[in-house]
Amino acid sequence: MIVAELERALLARYPKTDAEPWDHVGLSVGDPDDEIRGVACALDATRGNVQRALEAGANVLLTHHPVYIKAPESFCPPSATRPQCSAALYEAARRGVSIISLHTNLDRSHEARICLSKLLDAAPASSLEHVDDPEACGLGALATLNDPCTLRDLAARAATAFGSDPRVWGDAERPCRTVAILGGSLGDFGELAIAAGADVIVTGEAGYHVAQDLALRGLSVILLGHDRSEEPFVDILMNSAVDAGVDPRHAIKILNPCQWWTVTKGENL
Repeated sequence: MIVAELERALLARYPKTDAEPWDHVGLSVGDPDDEIRGVACALDATRGNVQRALEAGANVLLTHHPVYIKAPESFCPPSATRPQCSAALYEAARRGVSIISLHTNLDRSHEARICLSKLLDAAPASSLEHVDDPEACGLGALATLNDPCTLRDLAARAATAFGSDPRVWGDAERPCRTVAILGGSLGDFGELAIAAGADVIVTGEAGYHVAQDLALRGLSVILLGHDRSEEPFVDILMNSAVDAGVDPRHAIKILNPCQWWTVTKGENL
C-alpha cells in the first residue's frame, strides 16, 4: 500500500466534507507514492511524534489533531521564534515521514460517538449536533447512562475511563441519566446540551464563566482536559488504518506524552 491509497481510504470513511471549513485534514506533508512501511497513530502531529514514528519503524504518522490549521510561514528546525508545527513539518519532510490527520471529520463520525459513549457505559442516541436525526453524522454524543448515577459517581467513572483528574461543576449528589459528551473544546455546545435535556455534559475544556453559567442553569459540567477527552480516538485511527489495508503488525499506537503537570496542594516539590 502507498500513502495515497491510505489517505484515499481514510477520507472515504471520514469525508473532508464532514470537517469544519477552517480545518486542515488529510495529507499535510509527504510523498503520496511512498510505500508504507508502518503507520504510527497519535493524538498530536509534533516533532517528537515524528521521531517516535521513525523509532517504531513507521514512515506514516496518522494523527487526530492536524499538524497545523494555518500553515506556518516556513518549515525550519526548532526555534523559539516559530510555532512548533514549523519544526514538525521540517522534520517530517527531512526524514521522509508522511503526516495524515483526521480531525473534525473524525469527530463527526459514528465511531467517535460510540467510542465516547461506551467509555461512560452509556447508549448513544444521536449526535449532539443533530439530536433529531440519530443516523446523521455530527459532533458530540447524546446518550443514556445504562446505570444512572450521581454526578459524583459519574465523575469518578469518567476519571477512570479517560485517565483524567476531572474538574466538576454542579451538585455532587445530582442524579444523572442523560449525558452529553463532546471531545476537545466545548465551544457553544453547552446550549445544545441544555436544549436536548441533558443532565450533564462531559467534555475536554471550557472557560470558567461558561462552566459556571451552565451549572447555575442546571447543566452539570465535567471537564476532562482536552487531550484526555480525545486520546481514545487514537484507537479509532489504528482500527481505521488496519481496515484500510495496513498490516496490523505495522500499526503502532504512540501514547501522547503529557506536556503539562499538576501540583497537589501541600505537595513537597
